[in-house]
Formats: sequence, structure tokens, C-alpha cells
Amino acid sequence: MTIITRFAPSPTGYIHIGNARTALSNWLFSKSQGGKFVFRLDDTDVERSKTEYADAIGRDLAWLGIVPDAMYRQSDRFDVYQARAEYLKEKGVLYPCYETADELEKKRKLRLARKLPPVYTRDALKLSSDEISALHAQGKKPHWRFLLPNYKTDPFKPERTEVHWGDLVRGYQTVDLSSLSDPVLIREDGTWLYTMPSVVDDIDMGITHVIRGEDHVTNTGAQIALFRALDAEPPVFGHHNLLTTISGEGLSKRTGALSIGSLAAAGYEPEAVASLAILTGTSDSVEAQKDMASLAKLFDLSHVSKSAAKFDPAELDLLNRTLVHHLEFEYVKARLEAMDIAGALAEAFWLTVRGNLDKVVEAKVWWDIVTKAIASDEVLPDEDLEFVRAAFDMLPDAQYDVSTWKSWTDALKKQSGRSGKGLFMPLRIALTGRSNGPELANLLPLIGKARTLARRP
Repeated sequence: MTIITRFAPSPTGYIHIGNARTALSNWLFSKSQGGKFVFRLDDTDVERSKTEYADAIGRDLAWLGIVPDAMYRQSDRFDVYQARAEYLKEKGVLYPCYETADELEKKRKLRLARKLPPVYTRDALKLSSDEISALHAQGKKPHWRFLLPNYKTDPFKPERTEVHWGDLVRGYQTVDLSSLSDPVLIREDGTWLYTMPSVVDDIDMGITHVIRGEDHVTNTGAQIALFRALDAEPPVFGHHNLLTTISGEGLSKRTGALSIGSLAAAGYEPEAVASLAILTGTSDSVEAQKDMASLAKLFDLSHVSKSAAKFDPAELDLLNRTLVHHLEFEYVKARLEAMDIAGALAEAFWLTVRGNLDKVVEAKVWWDIVTKAIASDEVLPDEDLEFVRAAFDMLPDAQYDVSTWKSWTDALKKQSGRSGKGLFMPLRIALTGRSNGPELANLLPLIGKARTLARRP
């Protein structure tokens, strides 16, 4: 059997790091076992679904390194869903209901007041054909509910009906269908809710494993029943914990919090984002993985905790810094060239400055310091001015290499009696305009003799 997973976001906002957790989990699971990965846009909500969001989700997946084997849009498949709905109507398990939202809310509150479960009581099944005709004559349109198989012969006498599955993350799970309301599959205006298109698509696309957030656990019982009503065996399910902030707040596409697009624009490495998304809330250490292959070796759904996965966004800075410090020149060459960092000095420059960067984009500042002028971060103290001027007069005449810094500073120690910070800090400020940065032994040859001499205060 070929394993096929899917990621099925709705294009109603930009996906965030929590959504990336789901996408990456499905991608890594399928690819680690030679399977396939489907990218499916659940765009049945025509009013809220936007092309800009759909395009952004595709770009975000590509940025993370996820390449789908197939891509679908639910908006292209409405006729398929309608045909399956007619099949369910013929079987007598999809029935029309006419209550308004206010009427349903009143019934729910009444049941709660009577200390009864606030589930739908299937009153619509009691309507006669004459009553239904009268409702239609009044202009009322029905919404359609799926009749859960939680009774023996009388749908008005539901009884405990357990649905079981072996969850890839949570282990053996049970949902009692008698504790659920018959789910609405079709709204009054004929539009589809999530459940029906999702189940139909999973059947038609051969989805074998569904990995998603734990907020879908209860839904799974009803969905398994719907799979079977459509004469299909349900896939294997796995429900991972949800990412929240340290304060326990959930993430939302509507707010744009920690969206993948914003993280990419801020200069984070996709591997840092992927490492944080996958390893937070597991028994594995949250450490930056250099590529997808390395992350795939660590990925194991059995390592996912059943408790909340709280993460600190500041961790992303640490992971990113760790990755950047080890990035090879060829990996970043195109990005450096986009910042006009190119030519004979480019590779040596990158290897010199990468250990002082949090993000690749910061290399531009150091390139300007090396090739143009010193930064304005620090001002040379007056008490060091004469020392630095004298030091520049002692610069070697030969072209600079990695040995120049040591020979120059050794001579300065003897001449000035200075050492340590008192020797090195004034020189660093004079050469770079900063009080910290890359090793000057490597930086000095990049600045070169002419530019160095021009920086004499």
C-alpha cells in the first residue's frame, strides 16, 4: 500500500507556524515511507476564500521545502459532493432540517436547563410531507444533517454507540456517537460545510493517513461514520497537539500571528521554522536541523506529547542563529548576490561574518562596513585617539593577509604597552565603527590596505 497524506487548509488567511506543523507532519510521514503528499485547498467557503491566500499558501509550502505530488481545489468538485449527497439522501441518512439558528439555540439551552446533553433531538425527522410543503411555501430552505448511526431501530432513542480507532499520536481512542449532534453537511444556501467535502475527497484521492490537530478528535467519530455511510473504509488518523504561545494563546490565520510569510520576510531560515514547528511539544530536543532529511530522521509521531505544545518565539531566533553560523557559501550565494554581495571577496567574506549573524540578511551591513565605510554605532573615545593614529602609522607596508593583524598588534603591544581590551577595542572601533564583530584577523584582509588606511581618524 502506498501511503498518501494530505494538507488541506482553507484559503481564508495566511498559514502560521501551527499550520506548518500539520503540513510538515504529513509531508515527513509520507516521504519517510516512500509515499505521496496531496495539497488540497478546502475553498468551499466562496465568500471568505481568496486567491491571494491560496497563492500565499502555495508559496509558503514551497519555502518550507514541501513539494506536493498532487494539488486539488474543492471548488472544482461541487458536482462530486452533490452526487454523494444524493446517494446519502437515497439511503435515508441525509435529512432536511428547518430550524433557525435562534430556534436551535433555545432548544440547546432548554436541554441544558433540564441537565440533558445539548445535542440535536432530530425533531425535523418528525415533520410530515404536508408540514414540509408548508415550510417550503413559506420560503424556508432546509439545511441537511447526517443521521448518525447511534440507534438500533428508533432514531429518537439514541444509545451509546462507540467508534474506535488507533490514533497515531494518542493511541486507542473512543468517541460515543450518542454524545454528538447529527452534523450539518449542507447549509440553507446550499454551500458545504467542512465535513462532507473532506470525507469525499479523502475517499476519492486515496488518502490513507490523516494527520491533523487534536481539535479534530471529536469530529473523527462522526467522520468515520460518514466514511462508512459512503461505503468506504476510513483512513488511519493521528491527532497532534496544537502549538500555542507561552501564555497559552492559540494561533489564528485571521490575526496573522507568526504567519509563515511574515517569518520568511523577516529573514528566518525555513529549516529553523520547520525544526521549531515539528520538534516543539515532543520528547526530542528542539534543535535546528540543517535540512529536511535530518528533520525526517528525527520525526516520529510517537514522540509527540499529548499535552499542549507551548513554544517561545524567541526560540526561533536561537535556532536561526545556530543554522546561519554553519551555512555554506553555495547555499546563500544567490541571496548574497541579491544584496550586491558578489565578486572575488564574497566567499571569504561570508565565511568570516556568518558566525556573527542572526540572519543572512544582516550580512549586508557587514559588507557595507568592509567595502564602503565604517558603521556609526560607536565613537572612538578621545583618550584613544592619539593611540589609534599612531597605530595606523605602524601598519605594515605589505598587502594584508590573515597574519597581518597579529604582527601589527604584537608591534603595538611593545610600542604602547597596551594589551587586551585597551589595545583591541579602539582598533576595532576605528576599523569598523562597532565594538564587536568578526575576527579582525580575517576581516582586515577583506577591508584591504587602501580602505584601512583611509579609516585613519
